[in-house]
Amino acid sequence: MSVKEKPPLIWLNVTLFLSSFIVAVFVAPWYGFEFGYEAEHWLWLLITFSFCNLSITAGYHRLWSHKTYDAHWSLRLLFALGGAFALQNSALHWSSDHRVHHKHVDNNDKDHYSAKRGFWFSHIGWMLRHYNPATYSDYGNCRDLQKDKIVMWQHKHYLLLAILMNIGVPLLLGVIYQDIWGMLLMVCVVRLVLSHHSTFFINSLAHIWGSQPYTDKNTARDNAVLAVFTFGEGYHNYHHIFENDYRNGIHWWQFDPTKWLIKSCSWLGLTTKLRTTSTFRIEKARATQLLKKAKEKLESKPNSQSIRDQLQKEFDALVHHMQEYYEARKEVLGEKTATVVKKYERSVSKLKYQQIKEEFERQQRSWNLLVRRYA
Repeated sequence: MSVKEKPPLIWLNVTLFLSSFIVAVFVAPWYGFEFGYEAEHWLWLLITFSFCNLSITAGYHRLWSHKTYDAHWSLRLLFALGGAFALQNSALHWSSDHRVHHKHVDNNDKDHYSAKRGFWFSHIGWMLRHYNPATYSDYGNCRDLQKDKIVMWQHKHYLLLAILMNIGVPLLLGVIYQDIWGMLLMVCVVRLVLSHHSTFFINSLAHIWGSQPYTDKNTARDNAVLAVFTFGEGYHNYHHIFENDYRNGIHWWQFDPTKWLIKSCSWLGLTTKLRTTSTFRIEKARATQLLKKAKEKLESKPNSQSIRDQLQKEFDALVHHMQEYYEARKEVLGEKTATVVKKYERSVSKLKYQQIKEEFERQQRSWNLLVRRYA
């Protein structure tokens, strides 16, 4: 089917998205002006919104779609309930779609929410029409998840769980705080709209707005602003090149509460086998991208071949020293000294490591000075 041919509308999705948006934008503010919202309304809005989004980012995305870590059954159960609360289909279905997206990113014919088809399509349009005729009868790309009893339990009872979470939780809170309509509006509708569109930004804006420090082989972008609204998923350029890393924001100062949740749970024994990407691979990808940008800028300049050759030479030297440095650092950090001999060997290794580090830093400074002129 060509892009110009529009398949039939999915009226259930159209009705859900449109009605919830209208109620959240018009009815919820009216109720607030007429009857007022108390602190508990805003508190439970924040709690349920965070619960839903973290269930998607830490559960659906980094746990089940990418297998970046293992989780205890109790945590997986919470993510399954939170995913149903978020009303974004079952974990099995969501993960199947997402694995297709990563495998065929930006391919308009295969990527279910390709950003190359525009913001509207990648944000929500792909869910409003029958663009994807597949029935998902076997979920062949998620056979590993079909062995997860909690995933399959949620998939089998998804509709019931979605109703219980989206109606039951707000009703219960409404009874407790004696304001059923207020809680239904805030915890059910407003929370749902916020949860939906903040998650949808990952498919749309995170492929349109931001920088590409690691790769430009796809449309994924890094954006610190989006990271705030998407619980850390805004560092999307990093994610698309290192999808098996449980982190998206790799630096301590980058806002990635999903990473913090997964790491914190590891201290409690709830998560294990956290997968990370080596610093060498990360820094090499960054340097490779800088080299590419510099060479592209030099393409239009006459007699630039010598400069390009110099850049390549500096890059090769940088990668050599970089690899040597990170291997030495790993060796030193991994050593355990129990005897005098070991302590002596460790001191020698440290001296060698320091020399390698100084050489790497010198080469890094030389590279940075050169690349800043052209990148």
